[in-house]
Amino acid sequence: MNQAAIFHPVCALALLTLLVLLQIPFRRFRAGFAKRVSYGDFRYGESQSVPGDVSLPNRNYMNLLEMPVLFYVLCLALYATAHVTPAMIWLAWAYVAFRVLHSIVHLTYNDVRHRGLAFAASNIVLTVMWVRFFLLL
Repeated sequence: MNQAAIFHPVCALALLTLLVLLQIPFRRFRAGFAKRVSYGDFRYGESQSVPGDVSLPNRNYMNLLEMPVLFYVLCLALYATAHVTPAMIWLAWAYVAFRVLHSIVHLTYNDVRHRGLAFAASNIVLTVMWVRFFLLL
C-alpha cells in the first residue's frame, strides 16, 4: 500500500479551501464596485450591513478551517504510523466529497437542510476514520 496516497485527498481539500478563499475578495470587491458595501463595512471583520451573499464565502472558509483540522491531523497520523489502508483512503475521499458538496450548497443556493446533511455526513465519515485509526493502534 502506497502510504503517501493519503495525501491526495488532503491536497484536494486544501485546494477547495484555497478556491473558497479566492471567493472572499472576489465577492467583496464586486459588492464594493456595485456600491452594496463600503470599505468601512470590513474594518472589524464584517459589519451587519454586509449582504449574506458577500459574507458567505468567509463563513464557508472558516468552516474549512475548523473540523478539517482533525482530518489533516488524522491523515498525518495515518501516514506517520504506516496505517494507511485502502478503506482509509476511500473514507478520506468520501470526507472530501462531502466537504465539497457542503461548500457548493453553501456558496450557491444555501438550503440549510442540504447543507446540514452534507456537513453531518462529513462529520460522521471523519468520526468513523478516527474510530478505525484508534482500533488500528
